[in-house]
Amino acid sequence: MRKPFVFINIAASVDGKISNEQRRQIRISSNEDLKRVDKLRAESDAIMVGIGTVLSDDPRLTVKSEKLRLERVERGLSENPIRVIVDSKCRIPLSAKVLNDEAKTIIAVSRQADRNKVKVLMERGVEVVEFGEKLVDLRGLMNYLYNIGVRKVMVEGGATLNYSLLKEKLVDEIYVYYGSIIIGGQKSPTIVDGQSFDPPINLELISVERLGNGVLTKWKVKYL
Repeated sequence: MRKPFVFINIAASVDGKISNEQRRQIRISSNEDLKRVDKLRAESDAIMVGIGTVLSDDPRLTVKSEKLRLERVERGLSENPIRVIVDSKCRIPLSAKVLNDEAKTIIAVSRQADRNKVKVLMERGVEVVEFGEKLVDLRGLMNYLYNIGVRKVMVEGGATLNYSLLKEKLVDEIYVYYGSIIIGGQKSPTIVDGQSFDPPINLELISVERLGNGVLTKWKVKYL
């Protein structure tokens, strides 16, 4: 199977939480880290998130810096990367910001998807692709993205999508920015949710650096 280079980029508290128990958006990154994230977006062909991230944060998933957008155009690219939403049942609200015309959006669904919602989305010009029976077949999706020219995918969560991608051995690198806060909460989402990996997935440390008031770590994923 051919696939793009895939990396997870995520911000977490010192105790490894990415949100609180109510799954409200919490500012974790420093200003310096936000600039780094924007640069990563500009360097990617696609930005991928799960439907949970869309429902809780309603992100735009676009490059904020006008300079970086212009640099993409000068390289013969669109201003923003493709936005890929993993949404097995097609629960995405029609008012979601990722459905605006700032960038191309691909909604990946399974056979369990709401057919009426799929029809409406397609009538609005949104590309909807189907992979898998109950859940999106992520390997099939990655192969599809590669075939349409995507070579670098930036994954911005959430924890369930991170787990699923790691389970399918699709992640090449992980970048974690640890902000200078503690969130706590037994049911607060962590960097990776789901069941435990047995054996655990091994990582190789690429680098560690202080960034703003936090710490950025970069890891290479090493599958058995």
